[in-house]
Amino acid sequence: MTLFHFGNCFALAYFPYFITYKCSGLSEYNAFWRCVQAGATYLFVQLCKMLFLATFFPTWEGGAGVYDFVGEFMKATVDLADLLGLHLVMSRNAGKGEYKIMVAAMGWATAELVMSRCIPLWVGARGIEFDWKYIQMSFDSNISLVHYIAMAAVVWMFTRYDLPKSFRLPVTVLLGLCVYKAFLMECLDCTAKAILTFYCFNTFM
Repeated sequence: MTLFHFGNCFALAYFPYFITYKCSGLSEYNAFWRCVQAGATYLFVQLCKMLFLATFFPTWEGGAGVYDFVGEFMKATVDLADLLGLHLVMSRNAGKGEYKIMVAAMGWATAELVMSRCIPLWVGARGIEFDWKYIQMSFDSNISLVHYIAMAAVVWMFTRYDLPKSFRLPVTVLLGLCVYKAFLMECLDCTAKAILTFYCFNTFM
């Protein structure tokens, strides 16, 4: 039963990547090694981000339940390196814009999947007890694939010289949302918890 659960989680996490690679036409261009190079660029960018965060943003020790908005915002700003990495990958690949976007996004998302979810699925999904968090982790991998495809497309649009000026601001806003997505979600979560706590306190007091 545990092996069956692991197989379901593995298929849910990895098969959408395989289907996207086959159906997007990348296999017809023999783009496998291009995607591997994009994945290697992802690993290099993440290593640089870790070194930068460890050097300039040491662990913040605040009180219990205190959220450091400024510190987390500065840490989230480091994710601008992802945009630069995607731009570097696309600039090194010749071809149509769709080809550049899919190569960069597939390599980036696959490397992120292998590095962040492969071991937890292998260790946890084969456990004795069933846990929904591994199904959720597999769904998150699919969301990450869509997210990186959209991010690569927005980066490609932003770097085009023929982009109309009226589109420049919306594209810039989308880039900001891509970079600060995790930070904004964390802020919304903290805000919702604070409102719920305040409401419960006023209700039962």
